[in-house]
Amino acid sequence: MSNPVLRAFFFGRALAEVLNEKVEETFTNALSELGKFDAEQRERLRKFVEEVQARAEREAAQESTTGAAESSGDLQEEIDELRAEIARLRAEIKNFRS
Repeated sequence: MSNPVLRAFFFGRALAEVLNEKVEETFTNALSELGKFDAEQRERLRKFVEEVQARAEREAAQESTTGAAESSGDLQEEIDELRAEIARLRAEIKNFRS
């Protein structure tokens, strides 16, 4: 291999092969990392959605329990007010008769 042109040819071909392998390796690693990143983001999103749904269900259950207690309290208050009004009307009727 004393011919410099022939040496340059083989050197250039070896350089192109090595560069091609390195680019292919880098591209493959980049796609692999992108795939991992995508999978991680999907998993994080899935967990986030599950957490939001669970919290919403807990709050809805708590609200329905609290709402039932409040409505029964409101109902009792309404009954008390009606009883008071009945008593007042009875007293007025009694006064009217006498």
